[in-house]
Amino acid sequence: MLSYRNINRVFVLDSKFGLTSFFRYGTFFENGTCVITSAQQLAIRKGLLEFAVLKVVGVGSVYAADILRRMQETEFATQEGTLYPLLSKLRREGLVAYEWQESELGPPRKYYQLTDLGRDQLVALDQYWKTIDQTLQQLGRRSAAVTES
Repeated sequence: MLSYRNINRVFVLDSKFGLTSFFRYGTFFENGTCVITSAQQLAIRKGLLEFAVLKVVGVGSVYAADILRRMQETEFATQEGTLYPLLSKLRREGLVAYEWQESELGPPRKYYQLTDLGRDQLVALDQYWKTIDQTLQQLGRRSAAVTES
């Protein structure tokens, strides 16, 4: 059973199911367990997508289709229409570069790799991610001041 708290509801009349409600935000519980909404997941994914692409490109020279394939296996699955503009943005910012390589399967392909600045950015993002994780872990613990009061 799905229950909720503090939800903004949008009602839609559906010919098959009658009046159906869709939830825009709030806290959901399914059988007593808190559930993350798709909107919350999307916001987190969107914020981390650039970091995820830098991680994949940081492994070595990689073809865009291989980036898509690698990400398809994860929570960061994306489409060409999202990846190519992001790679262009990263290139304009000097974080990635590409080189053309001949392909036995057809025309030459662009292979992306991190620049020195891109490697520095990836190191900084890795460090920041560890800081965020540690902060969230600390926030989830009771401090001595809270437990004594």
